[in-house]
Amino acid sequence: MMKYLELYKGRGITISNAKNQYAWDKDGNKYLDLHAGYGVAFLGHRNQKVVDYLKKQLDEVMALTTAFDTPIREEMLKELDPLKPDDMPFVFLLNSGTEAVEFSLKIAKKLTKRKKLIAFKNSFHGRTAGSLSVTWNKKYREPFEPLVGPVEFLDYNSLDSLKAVNEEVAAVIVEPVQGEGGVIPADHEFMKAIREITMEKGALMIVDEVQTGFGRTGKVWAYQHYGIVPDVVASAKAIGGGFPVSAVFLPNWIAEKLEEGDHGTTYGGNPLAAAAVTAAAKVLKEDSVPEQAATKGDMFIKMLSEELEQYKIVREIRGKGLMIGIDLRVNPGLAIKVIQDEKVLSLKAGLTTIRFLSPYLITKEDMEWALDATRKGIIATESKTNSS
Repeated sequence: MMKYLELYKGRGITISNAKNQYAWDKDGNKYLDLHAGYGVAFLGHRNQKVVDYLKKQLDEVMALTTAFDTPIREEMLKELDPLKPDDMPFVFLLNSGTEAVEFSLKIAKKLTKRKKLIAFKNSFHGRTAGSLSVTWNKKYREPFEPLVGPVEFLDYNSLDSLKAVNEEVAAVIVEPVQGEGGVIPADHEFMKAIREITMEKGALMIVDEVQTGFGRTGKVWAYQHYGIVPDVVASAKAIGGGFPVSAVFLPNWIAEKLEEGDHGTTYGGNPLAAAAVTAAAKVLKEDSVPEQAATKGDMFIKMLSEELEQYKIVREIRGKGLMIGIDLRVNPGLAIKVIQDEKVLSLKAGLTTIRFLSPYLITKEDMEWALDATRKGIIATESKTNSS
């Protein structure tokens, strides 16, 4: 009997159906999905517009490289235009967040003719060789070294650490909110300081918006909270509305220096991916998704803070928009299990954080459901902590 290679710990349930912010297991139990496939389903499971665009494209052409023109790609560019990062009229589609990061790092090395990369402690940028080299967790990196380098990891949100950025650095790569690292938002002064020192030293500022991008934090792009414009933006997850696709956005001055063969992809930019991005862009605009994420995120964080900060094991509740972390003083494993038992799906971030990556369709009633489940998870964890 063929077996699937399990590299992720199983959650013990079989999901048979999902729609919008909900999922159902094989026994018909309904779950509020704040895991959302590591945030991929931010626009909701099986968003109807995304599904309709994919179905239509399946009836036309499915496999085609970007060496050939296709109407859906032209439509995608039109729909993305008002959403593109500031001063970045060029986009290149790939298949996953790690590929978007890989391409971004290659761009930096080619343009600067330098080798050194700067990343930050607790960062997560992917698991392929290049992106893994700028991912902090040694558990992910060390079994596969040597990787791409040299890389220096600096303290996140530390202005003093940025003194390490010099004329040898090709790029500084940063997440506006560290997701895997614990849902830690960057400080305003920190992001501005990165922008200033990279410009001063001739290094590129790469913003990894794989998890934060496309409306989740209350802006189309999370870097827009900081009043800066980076050199490269890498995006994935929400931008395809559930379909596997990623994107790298570039300004003119970078795009004009790239040549044929500098990067390549068999599946990147295929018609189905273009259809998914087209539909996702339409949804983002027509449903005012970033604005909803901002309003609902503020409400959700306020509800969680008011009810949960009374518990001793709760260290902090933080986030931006609908990217929310509940940081505990202990391992959150038991809490996440109890939350799941209460039919709410969440995930871990860092060593001690419960992470919610809510679809923008979440309602106040959903938030109350999640809050009640989380309270039970925290009480169970606190009780176990006190008795051990």
